[in-house]
Amino acid sequence: MTKTILCAVDINRPVEDRKVLERAAQLADMDSAQLDIVTVVPDFGANIVGVYLQDHHVTTAQDKAKELLNEFCEETLGADVNAKTRHVVAIGSVYEKVLQTAELNKADLIVIGAHRPDLKDYLLGPNAARIVRHSDASVYVVR
Repeated sequence: MTKTILCAVDINRPVEDRKVLERAAQLADMDSAQLDIVTVVPDFGANIVGVYLQDHHVTTAQDKAKELLNEFCEETLGADVNAKTRHVVAIGSVYEKVLQTAELNKADLIVIGAHRPDLKDYLLGPNAARIVRHSDASVYVVR
């Protein structure tokens, strides 16, 4: 039985990720599981762009991401379901932060979306493929 489901969404792609969030909510509802939703803000500190950004820019981006995530979840799931979910806004690499959040929250299942793959990606996008490959939890991929 699934106790915790982690759903990873990209708040910059609300139309595409609506299906992902809806599916995760259905799966959580079937098992009466806790639904956690994570979105990741890129960390610009590790590359050349980071030199031009101050810490408050990252904090501002994280705050805005939290606001957008809450709005997206409430619009997609409704206020009652959204109030019961845990929202996580992480900063860094998408696949690393999704895996880290899953481990910290003891997620039994990770629900992710996969974009329409390019030939170089073969079947899954690079983040989805890494999550599937390295996760200790089961992974449900929504196309």
